[in-house]
Amino acid sequence: MARYRESLCRLCRSEGAKLFLKGDRCYSDKCSFERRSYIPGEHGQIKFRRKASDYGTQLREKQKLKRTFGLLEKSFKGYFEKAERQKGVTGTNLLLLLERRLDNMVYRLGFASSRGEARQLVRHNHFLVNDKKVNIPSYLVKMGDKIQVKEKSRTVATIVDAVETVARRGVPEWLDLDKDNFAGIVKALPTREELTMPIQEQLVVEFYSK
Repeated sequence: MARYRESLCRLCRSEGAKLFLKGDRCYSDKCSFERRSYIPGEHGQIKFRRKASDYGTQLREKQKLKRTFGLLEKSFKGYFEKAERQKGVTGTNLLLLLERRLDNMVYRLGFASSRGEARQLVRHNHFLVNDKKVNIPSYLVKMGDKIQVKEKSRTVATIVDAVETVARRGVPEWLDLDKDNFAGIVKALPTREELTMPIQEQLVVEFYSK
């Protein structure tokens, strides 16, 4: 399966929820989902539709989570299988694994305005983890890890703009951001209650458990 290259706003409309894929635009009045929240397509505004089956509901929740983190099916299923092997609740394990991705942490700390932008910045060698260069977006950070923008990259317009608008998005309490030094520390791994994404992860578990 190839990388999705069409309008990202169509994904939000398809899932019926804001996935915050376009960065700061999603917080403005230019957000396509706010202006056209119905599903895309010729018949998108038809109000009366056949009720979705259990399978359809589970599929939509899986697609919503997968698209939020910008993953392809093979990678996403790999995370699920890893979460299933871990102790604890599979759905919560899955969310924590996705949250621990370096590109997600860069986004959460406010060094990028979207996860897609964060992925590109990580690949272009703009970040250090514990003072070592890491350019793998799927790298899993741990509690206590320090994520920092390389000194030479602190004038990159994309990063500077994202940091200036981080207040609009907010930084989770389990992360500690030092804006002046372009650095952040993972104080703790989040609990399920601290993950405020509108995701019903149990439906994803049910989808893969068939």
